[in-house]
Amino acid sequence: MDAARVAELAARAVGEKKGLDPVILDLRGITLIADYFVIASGTSATQVQAIAGRVEELLEAAGVKLLHREGWDAARWILLDYGAVVVHIFQEEERRFYDLERLWRDARVIKIDAV
Repeated sequence: MDAARVAELAARAVGEKKGLDPVILDLRGITLIADYFVIASGTSATQVQAIAGRVEELLEAAGVKLLHREGWDAARWILLDYGAVVVHIFQEEERRFYDLERLWRDARVIKIDAV
């Protein structure tokens, strides 16, 4: 499955759990870290875990292997690394603080509702 489709599936999972302000950053041609970041917020640790858990479920069902997960226990910022796609699920305060959209402002932003 290509990276764009993985990002779309992750975005769908975010939507299913009512993630806030979801976006996909298209990083192709900007960095070798990943082709896409999927970024969203939750209002609590419970919601952040629920969003991340649904991303994992949906991508596993599609045969996409999770390479690494960080931040599950504190659930302030959960990172799911799928290689070419990295999913970032934040609590709102952490998202504002780290502001990945500003850091990667050269990336093309894809609103998830447009996916």
